[in-house]
Amino acid sequence: MGRGKVELKRIENKINRQVTFAKRRNGLLKKAYELSVLCDAEVALIIFSARGKLFEFCSGPSITKTLERYERCCYAEQESKLLSGKDIESTYQEYLKLKEKVEHLRRTQR
Repeated sequence: MGRGKVELKRIENKINRQVTFAKRRNGLLKKAYELSVLCDAEVALIIFSARGKLFEFCSGPSITKTLERYERCCYAEQESKLLSGKDIESTYQEYLKLKEKVEHLRRTQR
């Protein structure tokens, strides 16, 4: 028999909320570990509790190196988009110069 669907809303009872947090946190950490082992993936997980307590998991050498890798991937993608915009602008400028040369050659040919 399967479990019923859980309605996602804040648990009002403080004790129940803390118990649910602890159980789900442990389940999430276990899933992150399983994903890293089964799929040979580099996984980093950061959890802050409502009280500000930190829980973390990292399958790589250190969470700092994993976060640096994440930043390199994200910012490299953004930089490539910016460069492509600059490339479009420079190509357009080159087009305008060539168009002007063509017009000048047509006038001189007449």
